[in-house]
Amino acid sequence: MAGTVDALFIFLTLLSVVMTVAIFATVLFFATKYRRRAGVEAEQIEGSTILELAWSIIPMGIFIVIFVWGAVIFFEERTPPMASTEVYVVAKQWMWKLEHAEGPREINALHVPVGRDIKLIMTSQDVIHDFFVPAFRMKQDVVPGRYTTEWFRATKTGTYHLFCAEYCGTSHSGMIGDIVVMEPAAYDAWLAGGGATGTLAQNGSALFQQLGCPTCHRADGQGRGPNLVGIFGKPVQLEDGRTVIADENYIRESILAPAAKVVSGYKPIMPVFQGLVSEEQLSTLVAYVKSLSQAPSGAAGSSLTTAASSSSAMQNP
Repeated sequence: MAGTVDALFIFLTLLSVVMTVAIFATVLFFATKYRRRAGVEAEQIEGSTILELAWSIIPMGIFIVIFVWGAVIFFEERTPPMASTEVYVVAKQWMWKLEHAEGPREINALHVPVGRDIKLIMTSQDVIHDFFVPAFRMKQDVVPGRYTTEWFRATKTGTYHLFCAEYCGTSHSGMIGDIVVMEPAAYDAWLAGGGATGTLAQNGSALFQQLGCPTCHRADGQGRGPNLVGIFGKPVQLEDGRTVIADENYIRESILAPAAKVVSGYKPIMPVFQGLVSEEQLSTLVAYVKSLSQAPSGAAGSSLTTAASSSSAMQNP
């Protein structure tokens, strides 16, 4: 986004410079031409429709251009491409913890391939932080208790500075890191040597089983909790009549505070997992539920029970 952001910024700067010069030049011209002296007086203009229309329509047109230009950039920035590679980010005083969907974990560093869309799903373990990469023209608050997202596509290999741009405590200035942009082949080699014990979704599946989730979330719809296969990104009807989209924040809330949004047709019997699972474990559970958005081919009945039900930690997605 750096090119489009810079173009708008340069336009605004040039526009401001031109208007400032024009205003001061006009003031100086009239101050000189109509300075106090005998026989020289300014002519009073009683009204001019053309002048009124000019100074109303021209600025309005300029402001509309600025608004539309900025809105287009904003929506592009806030809408990650569908095929983006996802990375989960947990901020804490005073470090960045990052975990790739493939499993490798990093602290204060993020390795990515050049030319690939990267979606960051971020939350904070304590206070508000801010994920800021000046070279990419991207900055997003990282808030405790919910996920915020942003995305980027690095266009040039190299190492770029990562900062926290929200004052978060005494060591705020030390909460820094690097975005390491690599050639795809080098990135694949780095990924293969990361020593991961499984993908994010696989680790989430194991935790799902450990928490006893398959007991309630059955793929045949006969469990005490909703079927989770294919639920991510879809509308969910709630007991109170509302309809919500099952995104990352909804899944997260359904794990930590299941009674907040109870699915229609089910009872609020799921235990609360607030304080029982860490932010990193939440990331794996969310990744696992998302991985169920495509049902395994040929799977049915009990063969899906393990996959879709592994979320007793989530009665309400």
